[in-house]
Amino acid sequence: MTLSASTARAVDLRVEPVDDVLGRMELSLQTRLDRDTVVRKRRSVGARTDRDTWVRIERRGLDKIGTQGWNGTECAARLEGIAQPAWQGCVVWRDADEPAMWRADETEILPGEPIGTAVLSEEPKLSDEWWQALNASLDALAAHDTRRIATPDTVTITQVLVDESIRSAFSGDFDVTVERWVPAHADLNWANMTAPTFCLFDWEDWGNAPRGLDSASLWGSSLVVPALADRVRRERRSDLESRDGKLMTLFVCSKLLGPDAHPEDPRLEPARRMAEQVVAELQTCVPCRTRR
Repeated sequence: MTLSASTARAVDLRVEPVDDVLGRMELSLQTRLDRDTVVRKRRSVGARTDRDTWVRIERRGLDKIGTQGWNGTECAARLEGIAQPAWQGCVVWRDADEPAMWRADETEILPGEPIGTAVLSEEPKLSDEWWQALNASLDALAAHDTRRIATPDTVTITQVLVDESIRSAFSGDFDVTVERWVPAHADLNWANMTAPTFCLFDWEDWGNAPRGLDSASLWGSSLVVPALADRVRRERRSDLESRDGKLMTLFVCSKLLGPDAHPEDPRLEPARRMAEQVVAELQTCVPCRTRR
């Protein structure tokens, strides 16, 4: 099977050779990377530079770059009231062999270490001040205005996507129409936040999304640790108890409980219990039913 002109080969940058990419970035940004600090993820590679900044490099297929572009980190630099690393600059280039683009964003060094992987297996030690900073940043973000549309997992979130995701996993007589769209980080998990000082990074997918997407995503990343999941729900109660927040809870659960779910995933049972509760709540909401 051959790739179409607009479809790039799927790659995993945790195993893909990237020495040439790192070298090109160093030449373009006129800096040197500390190879001992390189962090490799599925979609990105990052490292510290010799001028005490951080560079994050991402590869994205042309078919995953919509009309709004993919300059999320750059656009997030204008946001106020949010704890994030200051953006310094970037370089972007077209892959010579495939229909894909490379982008390297340079930011200031994070004020702390990433808390963990996207999904935690044990509870982190987070202060009340940390939770206050999280809440302040998420609330400030939701109060901004933007024309950007969030692209969680590089997929543009739309009402159609919400419909299809929820209906594919859950049955019931309830409306799934989103009422309020607000700016969201769209990749909120424990790998993209620091501690002990709170900072939120990796802004490439941010944009308008249904209210509660970030809170529901963080809750979903916490399900292996019940106390942590409960803390997220308490801290983000205003989002998660809203009608849109309930829809986003189902949206997140649909990814965990869908056809690609791993039978031994420890998140399955708590996600199933919460989904049943939320579906029941939406079904008993008269306005939610008559709105259809």
